[in-house]
Amino acid sequence: MAPVDSLQRTGRFAGGILEDLRRRVLPWYGDDFRQGLHPKALASVLFLFFACLANAVAFGGLTEVVTDGAIGTVEMIVVTAAGGVIFALFAGQPLTILGGTGPIVIFTGLLYAACERYGIPFLTTYAWTGIWSGVFLIILALTDAAAMMRLFTRFTDEIFAALIAVIFIVEAAKKAIVPVFIQDGDPTRELASLVVALMTYALARGMKRVTQTPYLRRTIRNLISDFGPALAIVIATAFSFLYVDVPFARPQVPETFATTTGRPWLVDLLSVPTWAIFATIIPALMATILLFLDQNITTRLVNAPSYQLKKGGGFHLDLLVLGFIVVGASVFALPWIVAATVHALNHVKSLAETEIIEVEGQRRERIVGVRENRLSALTIHILIGVSILLLPLIKLIPMAVLFGLFLYMGFVTLAGNQFFDRITLWFTDRNLYPNTHYVRNVPRRIIHYFTAIQVACFAALWILKSSAIGILFPVLIALLAPLRLLLDRFFKREHLQALDADEDMDEAEVAVH
Repeated sequence: MAPVDSLQRTGRFAGGILEDLRRRVLPWYGDDFRQGLHPKALASVLFLFFACLANAVAFGGLTEVVTDGAIGTVEMIVVTAAGGVIFALFAGQPLTILGGTGPIVIFTGLLYAACERYGIPFLTTYAWTGIWSGVFLIILALTDAAAMMRLFTRFTDEIFAALIAVIFIVEAAKKAIVPVFIQDGDPTRELASLVVALMTYALARGMKRVTQTPYLRRTIRNLISDFGPALAIVIATAFSFLYVDVPFARPQVPETFATTTGRPWLVDLLSVPTWAIFATIIPALMATILLFLDQNITTRLVNAPSYQLKKGGGFHLDLLVLGFIVVGASVFALPWIVAATVHALNHVKSLAETEIIEVEGQRRERIVGVRENRLSALTIHILIGVSILLLPLIKLIPMAVLFGLFLYMGFVTLAGNQFFDRITLWFTDRNLYPNTHYVRNVPRRIIHYFTAIQVACFAALWILKSSAIGILFPVLIALLAPLRLLLDRFFKREHLQALDADEDMDEAEVAVH
């Protein structure tokens, strides 16, 4: 999926990192900032600032829940801002957006539960686990380990992207939709929150799709589409103030800049026995697998051929920078951040230039180029840092608005996932199947078998992450690669090539013609 030269194993110590610097960073560094001086980049900043802030607030809140308040929203905002700025300045692929993710929050909760079970100080254990994991990531970067991602294919990418998107949708539904039906709180507030959340979702989705309508001039349609999600947040927030008697749930952040519990920012790393320091290597190995795969699978998705990126990726350098960020965050017991799939893909799409094409009589939107730059990601995370000084203003945004944005991003990510498209074929009249490349070239029965295997893998991941041994679910993600290789024995090569092609074959055919 990524350009071949960005995933080569050089066989030299730090060879991949040096190649990323030579090929991706040094020739394009100045242009990466010039390309950011464009209205489309500004629109992307406004959209992703709110989206990343929503991510930090929401996943910070979830982290606070699973750690019983030990780590919370302020810590998530701080690490998102600082880590994002560092990554935007020094990484190989600046289009990748870092942030908290569902799998990382789940892992953190499992680690906290283990510490409680064995009576071990959580923050110190967490810090050492992160330090070891960051060191392991640095070693993997220096030894070209990212080249192993060549073994991964669209099969794995689609399952992982679907998992992250569904986590977004489920978390939004649990907070905004489910309370309306269980009736264990203020029914007026819950119903009003649902209205505001769905309003945010509908406005963002509607304005984003305005380019597909014949109304207004193309320039105006593009502006509305680019700024749609940001406008949706502003409009829905303003609308919420019409409910003057409704006590909307709003972000729980302190009035002043401090840790969630008031603890010192630095962790006392020597407050546990020496054996415990080395014992954290075991959970650190699990965290390393999760961070390594989360980072590189998302980066593969960002560098997909369908996005028409011209500058290439920087997998090895990205991993090195991430390793240092994880080490630094762990010293302060800040949440670990990694490439955030939903936000990274929305970042790329928000910077894309598109055109409407016809594929076998069907109108589709195709990306013809992306404004590749560092400035948008840098500005997004600087603004998140500034928001720390404006904590009282953050409280004005109802949580319902943020959950509506979660719904939007989750469904947008699913809409571009061929795995999800193939699931819908199970419920579609076979005479009305879309005329896609794989439908034309693969028997219907084979399509359904392949999709069923992906569904089984998705279900296994979901069940495992929710179980008592959920700390092992990174291993299952890693096992998806050898499982895909095993499918070569049961499917014809031409069928797998059509179903598992790195590139969207329909768009490739249009490009050729």
